[in-house]
Amino acid sequence: MTYRHCRALIAAGCIPVIFLTGGCSSSTSSKATTGNSAGAASGPNAHVTESAPPGDIPDTQRFTDYVAPDRAFSLKVPEGWARTPSGRAVVFSDKYNSVRIETYPAVRQPSVDSARASELPAVKAAAHGYSAGEVKTVQRAAGTAVLVTYRADSAPNSVTGKVVVEAVERYEFWRNGTEVVLTLSGALGADNVDPWRKVTDSFRWTA
Repeated sequence: MTYRHCRALIAAGCIPVIFLTGGCSSSTSSKATTGNSAGAASGPNAHVTESAPPGDIPDTQRFTDYVAPDRAFSLKVPEGWARTPSGRAVVFSDKYNSVRIETYPAVRQPSVDSARASELPAVKAAAHGYSAGEVKTVQRAAGTAVLVTYRADSAPNSVTGKVVVEAVERYEFWRNGTEVVLTLSGALGADNVDPWRKVTDSFRWTA
């Protein structure tokens, strides 16, 4: 039945208006509804970014000391977080938050220029959904560090397969031929300024 025919029958009092929803829907509306339903569906392995991921480290979070195996440095890390070895690195993580600690031999102290020339290409190649931030020097209790910030996708959640966009802070500390890289990451929008400052300010050279 066409839309014009329906209106004619209504005007004549032959069809109650309540029946118009099903009988007189235009083909355009039907296609729009079908299209929305198809757009909402996704395959079982699709990686979907979460709209409200867990992120903020609670104010009640406690910290504990981490000492490098060679006792060259120490820092505070969140207590109770999972500890995972990863090659030359160790990672402390909880949900989408993580603290990654890596040690490298380095003849020269890192600088903004060396970070841009040597570090960023490797970071960009390894990160999914990379978006550049800043490269600058900052002062911490242990001295000057090079700070590289950027955004990247998290690893897919092991249960849901979802990913979130993470804000990443990479600090490069150096002394006497040893470079320590602290990479702090958390869901974009999470308020982790104070915990991350606590971690980076607690870094100390001990040998």
